[in-house]
Amino acid sequence: MKSWLAMGAAALALLSTSAHAEGWLKAKDARIVDEAGQSVILRGMGLGGWMLQEGYMLRLSKLGQQHVIQGKIADLVGPARQQAIHKAWLDNHTTKADIDAMAAWGFNSVRLPMHYDLLTLPVDQEARPGADTWREEGFKRIDDLLAWSKANGIYLILDLHAAPGGQGNDLPIADRDPNKPSLWDSPEARRKTIELWKKLAARYKDEPMIGAYDLLNEPNWDFDGSGNKNGCKDEKQETLWRFYQEATAAIRAIDPRHMIIIEGNCWGNNYKGMGKPWDANMALSFHKYWNVNDDASIEQHLKLREQTGLPLWLGESGENSNVWFADAIRLVEKHEIGWAFWPLKKIGFNQPLEIKVDPAYDDVVATLTGEAKTPVGADKAYSVLMKAASHDVRFENNEAHPDVIDAMFRQPHDATTRPFRKHVVGAKGATIPAWQYDLGVIGAAYADTDAANYHVSTGGQRTPWNKGRTGRNDGVDLERAVDGSLKVTDFAAGEWLRYTVSATAGRFAVSLVGEGAMEVAVNGGAAVKSGAIVSLMAGTNTLVVKSTGAASVSAIKLTPAK
Repeated sequence: MKSWLAMGAAALALLSTSAHAEGWLKAKDARIVDEAGQSVILRGMGLGGWMLQEGYMLRLSKLGQQHVIQGKIADLVGPARQQAIHKAWLDNHTTKADIDAMAAWGFNSVRLPMHYDLLTLPVDQEARPGADTWREEGFKRIDDLLAWSKANGIYLILDLHAAPGGQGNDLPIADRDPNKPSLWDSPEARRKTIELWKKLAARYKDEPMIGAYDLLNEPNWDFDGSGNKNGCKDEKQETLWRFYQEATAAIRAIDPRHMIIIEGNCWGNNYKGMGKPWDANMALSFHKYWNVNDDASIEQHLKLREQTGLPLWLGESGENSNVWFADAIRLVEKHEIGWAFWPLKKIGFNQPLEIKVDPAYDDVVATLTGEAKTPVGADKAYSVLMKAASHDVRFENNEAHPDVIDAMFRQPHDATTRPFRKHVVGAKGATIPAWQYDLGVIGAAYADTDAANYHVSTGGQRTPWNKGRTGRNDGVDLERAVDGSLKVTDFAAGEWLRYTVSATAGRFAVSLVGEGAMEVAVNGGAAVKSGAIVSLMAGTNTLVVKSTGAASVSAIKLTPAK
């Protein structure tokens, strides 16, 4: 991964010096600043899937919550082996190598989604009401992450992603069991949650590289009886604001310095009824998914910043295309708002790191969900799942996606293109894989008709920007063959791909390896059909391959002309 670590460092050079902060973060004059009073733009990733597993990240959406997934695994391989798999996952998912890479790419912060059950027992497992059993192993994992972050000058933001009882009706994000009292139904669960924050505050009160305490991820609850189960129509939400005030007061009795972050109802976005801020060193988080990226899309949050005098932070966003990423980051940074995208890695293609699993993994998934025609046996399932947890999930075995990093750091500020790979056309010619078109924004590196998912704004269906869901995260549709190679598919009329190549001067026959109507233009010249003779200059050249009808292409082949 060294080459794209270097690329990340180059992208970092384009960013404002506000990316680099010194000492404690705090809220001041509606901005997040450092000890020197300099404005700080937080640029981070959330470590989703590590301490809290959501089914969709594991191709287990049908099972949903972590406790359901773990229960199904225990039923299949036995409780002891399930626990061994889970421990291996915790040991290997995030290591110092991941944080080192994040720093090299340009991130200055990391958001840690915590599951309370790594730190304390569930309410119904305590010996008596009011008791709190603390699990040192979980706190030690946070200590290790903090050490890795400090070594890289990266702020660690603690996020309580799953609170005792669960804080919403979107069950997987908080690992909530709907058959038990929720956080909001149980005074004891709320007491334990506040005690947990007191414990964290006591442990980290003197650590300036703990950037903030994000008290509760994405509450989504109908507090007012509005009829919307996720609280998007609630107006007062007094229970939520009272909980935040009580938690803040408990933390401040121990820790007066760390910035506190709160999230509104409706997955972090409904702040109605909040009233005046109850703490001066506080920031407001909002989350943004699958909507358009214009000023109107964040207008309510900008007004809230003006009304309260508190800074904003886009605490969670992502799960979209590179076009969407670059547009969203360009939008919020224009308004001096930092961000934490989601997640760093998963079994999927649209984030910086992809967990590549054994081919037999899908058979295990089908067995766990009850869909397998021939269920996998216990020993085979254990072998596949343990390999995923101890090998596949580790940084050095992940597939890196430099196009995603380029979209997050360079493309919001730079519309030029860069070569995806160094393509050299020598005297003997060359073959350029079609999927290795240039890095860059849409309209400069490529053109595609379906480039992002905006279903929240359109009210329509989710749009698969890359229908093959593999290879790269642009709008270009890619398909992987049995041998692992990639080709461009669904190459519709009017779509095109740009390639930057370094060449030896000469004449070459250009062949487009694929099917359908296509043409290629060299150095801005007239387009020619596959098989034509073209001239390349010594040095840098550009090729633009364009579809003039339904097509697919796997390579551009340049052969010396006789």
